[in-house]
Amino acid sequence: MPTILVIGFDPHTIPGFDPAPVAAGIERGSKLFAELGLTEDLFLVDFTELGGPAEAKLTEKLAGKQYDAVLVGGGIRKGPGLLELFQTVVNLVHWHQPDAAIAFNDSPGDSPDWVLKALEQRRKR
Repeated sequence: MPTILVIGFDPHTIPGFDPAPVAAGIERGSKLFAELGLTEDLFLVDFTELGGPAEAKLTEKLAGKQYDAVLVGGGIRKGPGLLELFQTVVNLVHWHQPDAAIAFNDSPGDSPDWVLKALEQRRKR
């Protein structure tokens, strides 16, 4: 059973943001992972801890066990002013999970589709 790490923002920690739609999407994505027989490990970045604390927690998570795939959520890479965070996350995944497939999504609900595509690409290597 493949193990997947999903990295995204905790929508409840973003100031002035309605967390309900994203939280519902994350829950839908988690259910789809389970239906597909994929074990999901969710790592939600606290928006108020950007920089040192968030990076240290992610590094610890990535070093804790081997994942078959790591998905970096859209909020991490699409948000204005978050390019440095996105680059840091991708590099941490690359350094600590060099054998894992890396996937990106458009929304939490399509995460399983992109993870399956990334796993398939990894198998073909």
